[in-house]
Amino acid sequence: MVKQRPDGWWYPWIFVGMFMVVLSVNAAMLYFSTSTFNGLETRHAYEEGNSYNALIAAEEKQKTLGWSVQLGAESAQTTADAANGPRLVRLSLTIKDKNGAPIEGMEAQLQIRRPTQDGYDQSVTLDPVSPGFYARTIELAMPGQWEVRLMARHGQDSYRLRDRIDVR
Repeated sequence: MVKQRPDGWWYPWIFVGMFMVVLSVNAAMLYFSTSTFNGLETRHAYEEGNSYNALIAAEEKQKTLGWSVQLGAESAQTTADAANGPRLVRLSLTIKDKNGAPIEGMEAQLQIRRPTQDGYDQSVTLDPVSPGFYARTIELAMPGQWEVRLMARHGQDSYRLRDRIDVR
């Protein structure tokens, strides 16, 4: 006589199967979370975190200066140039004090970063062109989004600006 299985004998296997699915999904999430971009923008996060209050104080001081700052970027190339090759870009900075007078004798340093790729970052010092106007033509490796960080100094006063430019 053949012994017949009782009804519902396979119900426990449903729970085993569900736990296997959960375990598989968790393993996949663990793999992707450790093998992809970690989101870290700076290599010195601890030091920058400790100096955060100093950064807030510097921003408050910057607001009291009342400077008006305008950062510009214009393509210095013709449309006949290569589609994905290097781009010549003219970066310009117009800076005025709270009374609207141009500020002369600025030290204007720019850091240009490619947000999506390493190896294309560069630092540039802008040249004085006229009172309150500073500019420089640079070569960027490719078209697209670039992050520009400005650090301008005039005596003891400093001004920081972070902006994005779109190079075509």
